[in-house]
Amino acid sequence: MTTRFGFVSTYPPTRCGLASFTASLRDALIRPGTDTGVVVRLVDAPAPRPAPEVVAQVVRGDHEALQKAVAHLNACDVVVVQHEYDVYGGRDGEDILLLLDGLSVPSIVVLHTVLSTPTPHQREVLEAVVAKADGVVAMTQTAHDLLASGYDVDLGKIRLIPHGARDMTAPVHSTMFRTGQFTALTWGLLSPGKGVEWAIDAMALLGNQPRAPRYIIAGPTQPAVLATDGEAYRDGLLAQVSRLGLQSSVTFDGQFRDPASLAQLVRSADVVVLPYDSTEQVTSSVLVEAVAAGKPVIATEFPHARDLLARGAGLLVPHRDPEAVAAALRTLITRGDLAASMAIAAAAEAPQLRWPAVAEQYRALASLLIVATVAA
Repeated sequence: MTTRFGFVSTYPPTRCGLASFTASLRDALIRPGTDTGVVVRLVDAPAPRPAPEVVAQVVRGDHEALQKAVAHLNACDVVVVQHEYDVYGGRDGEDILLLLDGLSVPSIVVLHTVLSTPTPHQREVLEAVVAKADGVVAMTQTAHDLLASGYDVDLGKIRLIPHGARDMTAPVHSTMFRTGQFTALTWGLLSPGKGVEWAIDAMALLGNQPRAPRYIIAGPTQPAVLATDGEAYRDGLLAQVSRLGLQSSVTFDGQFRDPASLAQLVRSADVVVLPYDSTEQVTSSVLVEAVAAGKPVIATEFPHARDLLARGAGLLVPHRDPEAVAAALRTLITRGDLAASMAIAAAAEAPQLRWPAVAEQYRALASLLIVATVAA
């Protein structure tokens, strides 16, 4: 069956997790020669249309543009709408409700944030989003459980579909990232809250290790942070490295890497470190891709990490605790057997996390909703 998909989200060349997610999901869903997929791109300011599939762009708060975009979406069979509070106009992104009200075709809303302690209005908006959507995707068990315990929603609409990941399991052909040292890696768009400072402090506690580790911090500064604060966070981290005398063991790589180059970097690492400050994060694309790449993970106890690492693919550490991060790193450096078992556990999780498998679940949900709409 040929399906016409619509997507509403930020979208490349915007650099954010939501944009990357949507581009990857679209690529995995659209079967060449049969399916089609158009995008309504959410933007902060007017911009040239970046690709043929982008049929409309909506500046935050522009209701007229939103209404015009809905006309494109209603020519589709099903519309996949990404939800984050800060990408739509109105208080707590409530303009998403105008979008959903205008749709005459089935909608699937993907929830990227489900707060444990929302404000009353945040709860009201999310409950309304779920009520208006035909299907809703929660990407972790924690997100599903939060909806069940803290929100007045129809749980029959909720489907648990994991965040997808690219396949990064190809062998490392390049030697550019290899040094023979034990290598820890944090990657992604850099911004306050990533907790990198705690991992740097942890590196300072590992100076007596026989196998001196190195730590790579990869990725450019998050564009919104760059626009408001410049490189203040990165500069502070660089000053911290200098103050601790870690210039030879901590490396910053500010490139925005293409998928092939990023895969090479990830595959060269011995462990991925996610020292995030947030205690609310129910989805992390970096976490999913690290596990799908078969990499052991050290992560703070944010909800998605608790869910995905529960079967042995990583170690959890308390938030803002350099000593705990150092102890976890020391364990993996000295316990090759444990690192190997964690990699095996990660590899066992990987098949269900890769985009082709994830897209099949979206396709099945879309087909179900389309059939139900026709029957009605």
